[in-house]
Order: sequence, then C-alpha cells, then structure tokens
Amino acid sequence: MTVLLERPQTRRAGRLLAAAQLAGSLGDGAFLTCSVLFFTRIVGLTPAQVGLGLTLGWAAGSVAGVPLGRLADRHGARGSAVLLAPATGTSILAFLLVRSPVAFVLAACLYGSCQTGLAAVRQALLAELADPERRTRIRAHLQSAGNAGLAVGAGLGGLALSADTAAAYLTVFVLDAATFAVTAALLHALPAIPRTTSPRTGAPKSAVLRDRPYALVTLLNAILLLRMPLLSVAIPLWIVERTAAPGWTVSALFVLNTVVVVALQVRVAGKLTSLGSAARMVRRSGVLLMASCVAFALSALGTSPPVAFAVLVAGALVQVLGEMLQSAGSWEIGFALAPADKQGEYQGFFGSGTSVARAVGPVLLSTVVIGWGFAGWLLLGAVFLAAGWAMGPAVRWAAATR
Repeated sequence: MTVLLERPQTRRAGRLLAAAQLAGSLGDGAFLTCSVLFFTRIVGLTPAQVGLGLTLGWAAGSVAGVPLGRLADRHGARGSAVLLAPATGTSILAFLLVRSPVAFVLAACLYGSCQTGLAAVRQALLAELADPERRTRIRAHLQSAGNAGLAVGAGLGGLALSADTAAAYLTVFVLDAATFAVTAALLHALPAIPRTTSPRTGAPKSAVLRDRPYALVTLLNAILLLRMPLLSVAIPLWIVERTAAPGWTVSALFVLNTVVVVALQVRVAGKLTSLGSAARMVRRSGVLLMASCVAFALSALGTSPPVAFAVLVAGALVQVLGEMLQSAGSWEIGFALAPADKQGEYQGFFGSGTSVARAVGPVLLSTVVIGWGFAGWLLLGAVFLAAGWAMGPAVRWAAATR
C-alpha cells in the first residue's frame, strides 16, 4: 500500500497525467490515421499481412500487461512509466526498419507490448497518486484529454495522407515517437510516492491469474470493449457497403464520438458513488449498446441518404452514451477490486481486455456484422446486453472475496 497525496498535490498530479495523456494520444492519432497506408503503399505489405501482424501484436500485448504491471508493483509505478514511455516511442520507430512480414510482426509485438504495459502502469500510477474517491473522476479527465489528442492527431495524420509521400509518413512516425518522449518528461515530473509496504511475502507471483472472480469481471469487460472496433472497423464497413449514407458519414460519426466524450465523460464519471453504482452503470451501458446495434442495423433499410445518415447519427449518440457509462463503471470496478499492493499486476490484467478487443474484434465484428447483416447486429446487441447484465453478479462475487 502507498501513501496517498494531499488533495492539492493530487490535482497537480492529475494535470500532469492529463498532459501526458494528451501528448501521447496526439501522436497516436496521427499514427493510427496513416500507418496502415504506410505499411501497404511504402513498405509493400499486403492488407492481410498488416491485419495479421497487428492482431499478433495486440495478442502479445494482452500477455505482456501482467508482468509489466508487476514491475510497477515491485519497483514503483512512476519509474516504470518513465521507462515504458520512451520504449513505446522506440517501438514506433522500429516500424521504419520493417522490410518484410516477419519484421513487421516482431515490431508489432514490441509496439503492442509497450502500449499495453504503459497503459497498465499509468493506471497503477493513478491508483498510487489519488485517493480512491477521486480515481475514476481523474481517469475520466484523462480519457477526455486522450480523445482530444486523438482528434488533433488525426487531423495531422490527414495532412500526411494528403501528401501521400514517404517523407510525410516518416514525419508522422517521428512525431509520434517524440510525443512519448514528452510523455516521459511529464511523468517524471510527478511527485515520487514512498512505498510504505512491500508486496506480501509468500503471495503467489501471478495472484491475478488465480483470482477467478476478477478474471470473470475482466472477461465481461473485454466483451463490452468490442465497442472499440465496432466504431473503428464495423461501422465504417457497414456504412460503405450496406447503407445509402454518404461516405463522409464515417468521419462525421468519429468526430461526434470524440466531441461527446470530451464534453461529457467527466460528468458521467462524477455520478459514481460506489462499486454498486459502477456495476449498475455497466449494466445500463449494455442496454444502450444493444439499442445502438438495432439502430445501426435499421440504417441499411431504405435508399434515402438523409434518412440513413439520421439513423446512423442516432445510433452513434446512443452508442457513445453506452461507451461513457461502460468506461466510467469499468474504471471504478477495475480499481476497487484490485489489492492495493498489486494495482500494477491487476491493472495489467484488466487492461488486457483492450488488447484482446483490438486483436480479435476487427475480424470477429466484420464477419458477424458485415457477413450476417441484420441478424449479426441483433446477435452483437444481445451479447452486449448479456455482458452488461452479468457484470453485477460478477462484481458482487468479486467484492465478497476481497
């Protein structure tokens, strides 16, 4: 267990964490916008090779989160984060050396591991710096800062796409790597937290892997996190292939999602009062995500572009409300159910849901939604509904074993 900072110091730490989140996500926004075209047009990889490499990379990340989180528990979250931030930047520069599919897979595994590890260690760092009552609210501020950075970064990436030259893409990769150097500097400016206790003697090294209630909560959260590739992969494909909506609807829905999260995520997180209210938030998110799936399915009916656009916007608004509820509720659940002296390890495991969703989500959702059409949307909605409902009993089980 660590000594928590006083409230003014917590506010300063929150600002530094938000600035670090903004810096890293700005570079990531530019990178994610144009990296695939760099790999296919400049490096010469096929789309299938890129997809497989990224899937394997995020799969590696889902495995690396726990040991890297354990590193934070043993040696301190701040120092671990300061090391992992430039390591992430280095992994991005490694992509510039890729000239073969095998090298791409290796670089993707390094990138996925560093990104997942850094995310886990940041969560542990937040748990060290903030009192339990403020963790989720501060995490919401970080999410808003991250979305703002992604939006600005996506605009910069769009400039590189317009130029469509090796030099433009190189600039984006260097920019992304540089933002992680800035991230490391901001994290280093955080106050050091003296550790008052060490991990329990005799405790199993992989305690989280033996914690079945927490594993169930993590699995349900990973299922709900399929909303991430839903927005980035399934919906764009659905709009282009199955609806009469104009192609620019894809960008409009992305902007809408970003603006709503930046504006409202902190307010939504502020409504949390307990672990029980977090579970109820997640349950409501399942209902909203199901409703959004129904709306997206209905958008393919008819041939009127304005009607299709309006239905898609309605679905996107319902989806982002569900997203914010799921995010806030899951943050509180992930923090509250983790032992104080193993936050790094537990956050690494809980955060593996993001890597799993990124790894399997694109193939799974494109098959179910694009391949099965209306029935696929209904099935996906039912899965979201069931996972959201099951979170309540799973959280009660986990809380009873703490």
